[in-house]
Amino acid sequence: METELKDLPPKPAEPQPESDESPLLKPEPVSPVPQISISSQSIEEVEIKLYAPFVRHDVYGTMGRGKLPCTEKLLLGLGLVFLLPIRVVGGMTILFFYYVICRVCTAFLAPNREAEQEDYAHTGGWRRAVILQSGRYLSRAVLFVFGFYWISETRKGNEVDGQLNSEANEPAHEDQLEEVERPGAIVSNHVSYVDILYHMSASFPSFVAKRSVAKLPLVGLISKCLGCVYVQRESKSSDFKGVSGVVNERVREAHQNKLAPKIMLFPEGTTTNGDYLLPFKTGAFLAKAPVLPVILRYPYQRFSPAWDSISGVRHVILLLCQFVNHIEVTRLPIYHPSEQEKEDPKLYAENVRRLMAHEGNLILSDIGLAEKRVYHAALNGSNVGG
Repeated sequence: METELKDLPPKPAEPQPESDESPLLKPEPVSPVPQISISSQSIEEVEIKLYAPFVRHDVYGTMGRGKLPCTEKLLLGLGLVFLLPIRVVGGMTILFFYYVICRVCTAFLAPNREAEQEDYAHTGGWRRAVILQSGRYLSRAVLFVFGFYWISETRKGNEVDGQLNSEANEPAHEDQLEEVERPGAIVSNHVSYVDILYHMSASFPSFVAKRSVAKLPLVGLISKCLGCVYVQRESKSSDFKGVSGVVNERVREAHQNKLAPKIMLFPEGTTTNGDYLLPFKTGAFLAKAPVLPVILRYPYQRFSPAWDSISGVRHVILLLCQFVNHIEVTRLPIYHPSEQEKEDPKLYAENVRRLMAHEGNLILSDIGLAEKRVYHAALNGSNVGG
C-alpha cells in the first residue's frame, strides 16, 4: 500500500510540526491560555490566516452566532418547535433502551480489568453478540432520528498484496474489507461527535475517551461495553505509560484475533471544520500493525455538523433543528506499513495522513489543539455575535 504514495503529487516543503516523542495518549501540557481581545475585523483576518482548520463557513457564522437572514430564522423557528422536541425524546429513548440491553447483558458479570481500565468488550457468547449487533442498529437509528437519513459510503479499493483492487468506488461495509485481512486499528479524521455514532453503527469499535465518561449516567456503562480506553488528559500524574500500553496491546490484539474488539482512533486529537487534516499523533501506529483509514465529510447548505468553534449545547440544538443532515464516508484500502515505517512511527503516521488528505481532498495543516485553544480564547475575548 505504501507504494501508492509514489504516485501522489509532490508537496511543497512545510514547517515540521513539533516533535511528537509520545504516542497519542500523551497529555497536552497545560499552560495559561492568553487572554486576547481584538476587534471583529482583526479576528476575521487572523482566523483566515492562522486558524483556518477551525473556522466556520456556514450560515450561522463564527461560534454559531452570526446574523441570520429572515428565511433561516423561519426555518430555525420551525425546527425548534417541531423537530427539536421529537429528536431529543427519540434520541433519549433509544439511549435508555440500549442502556437496558447493556445492563441485562452484563448482569452478574465482572468487567475485564487491566492497567486501571475496565470494560465488557471482551465478553463472549450471546452477550457480546447482542451488545454488538443491537449497538450497531441502534446507533444507526439515532443517526436517522438526528436527520442523517442517508449515508453515502464509498470504497476506494481492496488490499491484495499491496495493490489496489480494480473494482474501486463500490459501496462496501467494513466487514467486507476485513475478509482480506483485519487491520489493527481504524483511523479517521475527526470532525464532530457524530463521528462516534457513525463508527458505532459501522463497526462498533472501542474509542479512547476521558476517564470521566465512565462515570456518566447511561453513557458510562455503554462506553464500557464498547471497550473504551480511558485517559485523564489534563493530569500529569496519571499512568499514561500504562494507558499507552493498553492501546498498543489492543491494536495488536485486534489485528491478530478476529474475535477481539476493534479499536478506533482519531490521530488528530481534536476536531476540525472538516476541510483540513491536522498532524497525526503516533499512538495508532506504534504497534506496527496495518490500519484502515476512513475519511468522513459532512456536506451542508445551512448548518455545518462540524464541531469546531461552537459550544456543545448550541451545536446540538442547531444540528437537531436542521431538517436533513448528510454524511459522506470514504474507506481506503487497508494500509500495510513498510519495514521503514514500522521502525519509524512518525513516518508511518505522516504517510497515512498524506494519503488520506490526497484521497479525501483535504488540506494538510501544521497546527493542532494548542492553536485551537488560542483561537477559542480569542473568540471568547471578543464581542463576536454580541
